[in-house]
Amino acid sequence: MPDMPMVLLTNPIHPDGRAILEQHARLVEAPDTRAETLRSLTQDAAGIIVRCQLPSDILDHGPQLVGLVRHGVGLDFIPVEAATAAGVAVANLPGINAQAVAEYVFSALFHLRRRLAAIDEAHRSDGWDAGRSIAGDVLEIGGSTIGILGVGTIGSRIAEIARGGFGMRVLGVARRPETLAGDVEAVDLERLFSESDAVVLSCSLNDSTRGLVDARLIARMKPGAVLINVSRGAVLDATALAAALQEGRIAGAALDVYAEQPLERGSPLFDCPNLLMTTHVAAITATSMRAMSIGAAEEMCRLLTGAEPQNLVNPEYRTRRSSAPS
Repeated sequence: MPDMPMVLLTNPIHPDGRAILEQHARLVEAPDTRAETLRSLTQDAAGIIVRCQLPSDILDHGPQLVGLVRHGVGLDFIPVEAATAAGVAVANLPGINAQAVAEYVFSALFHLRRRLAAIDEAHRSDGWDAGRSIAGDVLEIGGSTIGILGVGTIGSRIAEIARGGFGMRVLGVARRPETLAGDVEAVDLERLFSESDAVVLSCSLNDSTRGLVDARLIARMKPGAVLINVSRGAVLDATALAAALQEGRIAGAALDVYAEQPLERGSPLFDCPNLLMTTHVAAITATSMRAMSIGAAEEMCRLLTGAEPQNLVNPEYRTRRSSAPS
């Protein structure tokens, strides 16, 4: 209906989420995620469901914007301060994909530790005994130490599975160590990297975490340790990681995120041994995509109808909105 407010979808969402939104809004799906495309489509938008990086000046191009809702958790895709200054609400879905990401972490850990793909390949190419010969060198994760950098909702779920499911010792670095569960041992960064058999990066990206995992911290890792990054690519110095893998100073790594996405084919990461590279899919399952779409749609509907979102990120926006000229 032409009198309905327009909501911009930066990317496709699940049909069940669309069905909810279509009761309250006219939906426009961006044909691509180029900055100029998003700026142009935002001119008439009352809201944006965000699944990609928004241009930093997007608020300058959305005079009718009421709210921005993240289809997920991380807020680095959204210029939150600019939204607040413009009196535009921002909401996200904390915890919505925690199970999916936690399952990815253990899938990656098993890939690196149990080496089932390598056993399968050896069996197919060189026979039964070749596959079995690899198994004698793999390490069980039970009883080993996992270190989690960023023990928020996702990190806590990883810790719960690690401790309760596999009997792992769990070390954690969190912004507020006093909030850690009793079975997570609060440590500093140096101990996390030096004592862990597996290091998991699950922190948010901000000024304090950008480039945090550098050559110095990687050098503290055990020779047999592995690193898994499900946070953001810019948290990790990928060049330092590539050097450690090439030189055999750590046993392996799994990356789901990269500082620049998509990852260019010429990246030296493609030549690294014992490196699993996936395409920012840790949070993506059929289950989580439906849940995120429905959650984002419901939050947007609240904003469009003047209700408070359940997961408001920037309550300060109200002050700016109330002071705006009528």
